[in-house]
Amino acid sequence: MSGRLRDRSSSQAKRHSHHQTTTTVAAAAMPNFLTETLPCPFGELATNLSDSALRETAYEILVGACRSTGGKPLTYISQSERNSERTATPTLTSTASLQRSLTSTAASKVKKALGLRSSGRKKVSGESDSERVKKAVTIGEMLRVQMGISEQTDSRVRRALLRVAAAQLGRRIESVVLPLEMLQQLKPSDFPNQGEYEAWQRRNLKLLEAGLLLHPLLPLDKTDTAPQRLRQIIRGALEKPLETGKNNESMQALRSIVLSLACRTFDGSASETIHWADGFPLNLRIYQMLLEACFDVNDETSVIEEVDEVLELIKKTWVVLGMNQMLHNLCFLWILFNRYVATGEVEGDLLFAANNLLMEVEKDSKSMKDPNYSKILSSTLSAILGWAEKRLLAYHNYFHSDNTELLECVVSVGVLSAKIMVEDISHEYRKKRKEFDVAHERVDTYIRSSLRTAFFKASFHYFKCPYILLGSAR
Repeated sequence: MSGRLRDRSSSQAKRHSHHQTTTTVAAAAMPNFLTETLPCPFGELATNLSDSALRETAYEILVGACRSTGGKPLTYISQSERNSERTATPTLTSTASLQRSLTSTAASKVKKALGLRSSGRKKVSGESDSERVKKAVTIGEMLRVQMGISEQTDSRVRRALLRVAAAQLGRRIESVVLPLEMLQQLKPSDFPNQGEYEAWQRRNLKLLEAGLLLHPLLPLDKTDTAPQRLRQIIRGALEKPLETGKNNESMQALRSIVLSLACRTFDGSASETIHWADGFPLNLRIYQMLLEACFDVNDETSVIEEVDEVLELIKKTWVVLGMNQMLHNLCFLWILFNRYVATGEVEGDLLFAANNLLMEVEKDSKSMKDPNYSKILSSTLSAILGWAEKRLLAYHNYFHSDNTELLECVVSVGVLSAKIMVEDISHEYRKKRKEFDVAHERVDTYIRSSLRTAFFKASFHYFKCPYILLGSAR
């Protein structure tokens, strides 16, 4: 049964990606009254960092990571578009990593793999080199808009990163504690007003608290006094703005403590990689903000055509956030699935894409046995399985002859989630799992439960009907 569901899903994905069939997702969607808000399976942060604060942090890491990988891969100059007479045209080589996204005519490999339909938007041909460069740099501009970052904020971030690069002699992004360096480099004069500067400073202090004290990658040593001293500095700075001058005593103390905590390693050896944003779930919440930029800001159910190039840039942040391909697959699975649910379950392509990615997660789960991964895997699949089984245990109420394709996909999602969870739990506790067909067991449960529900509903109306008729006869 599991194999049959996998084959069906694969054929559906091919059908979508090759445009041989137009999926009537709107008509086949489940009723809007089923729209619900699912809790994030990545876990809550132990500090009140808002989504907008995490999004701005994610953008800072993204720009910093792209700048440190050679050239100026995210150096787009939006204002030069408006003032081209005062700005020289950049060279093609300076934007090589972005040029591909707007000059290539190939279809998105990511969309094809996930079974997502392409919008069919074509790139303009016959452009001059300077025109191609101007269009190439708009990938960065698009990312800025997708993430809701203002031009003013973007300009400030890049100005700070240039100062950081100069002060750190070109050290790579994974070798610096970005919030600490940003605090050092930006002053009140870089902001429209003092209030905005203080709010920005508080955000960076809370990030240091979250990454080094509340959600560190390495557990804190109870005998170490550095965590307590950092708490005191942050507490004081939240009440009164911190003086961040280079020679300021409080700033020097903050730097010393932050670096002592961020430079720790599991084996005590020296490492060029600093740990401040790679602890769970802080890293996943920041990464979530990046992945959400893959959806069109003007159409929340549509994945952008440039998703391949955007993901290529996003993956440059892995070294800072402690991510890998398997964690990426799991996070992207949740982003796709949650977007389908949160937008009223009207775009079936998103659910089909989530199902296809779930197959990759199934492969990953067999080789990835990291405790943190297993925990996130379990919470993510539990949320997905709970949603699916609410519909499948009484599928007569949710599906009909016009959306059987959607039913097959929901069954596949439910069965795969259950199967992965069973196998993961068996491995975690080193138990020899009793051999049984998870797909057969789950589908049998769905059928029996739905029949009971339908029978009860029919019986209720049958026995209620005579009383209704008698009442109307009177």
